[in-house]
Amino acid sequence: MTSLFRGPLTALGFTVAVLAAVIDQAQKLWTLFVFDIADRPPVELTSFFEVILVRNYGVSYGLFQQDSAVGRWALVVFTVLAVALLSVWLARTETRISAVALGLIIGGAVGNAIDRAAYGYVADFFHFHVGSFSWYVFNLADVAIVAGVALLLYEAVLGKGRPGAA
Repeated sequence: MTSLFRGPLTALGFTVAVLAAVIDQAQKLWTLFVFDIADRPPVELTSFFEVILVRNYGVSYGLFQQDSAVGRWALVVFTVLAVALLSVWLARTETRISAVALGLIIGGAVGNAIDRAAYGYVADFFHFHVGSFSWYVFNLADVAIVAGVALLLYEAVLGKGRPGAA
């Protein structure tokens, strides 16, 4: 019987997922426990970008805030199920772009799930703002997820759809 999770594209995708999760977690651990961002005021790096700690008890954009253990673990379980489904999609993908994209999404989801399980919230740090406009605060896992979705959209709209394409 052949394994569902074999093949070079699947290996590429899972390698990207592991790298995305490891880089995300390394940055979060350093920012939380070495730089100690929780005990600092916002650190302004430019006039439009600062590093600040925001504890996100919900999902993207702070939606579905959870203040109970049941809600927290429900989001962890939801993430595990989503990662499982994305992994099946990854195992069946036929292009490098899709493999990398799905790897980024999986790695970002895992990175945020680790936070939620370990701390009860997702640690977000990066804040862009210009004048009165303020973008939501995000982390590297969020960057990976957004980049993965953008790659999937690129491939769907502009990709050739050929097996092994770019």
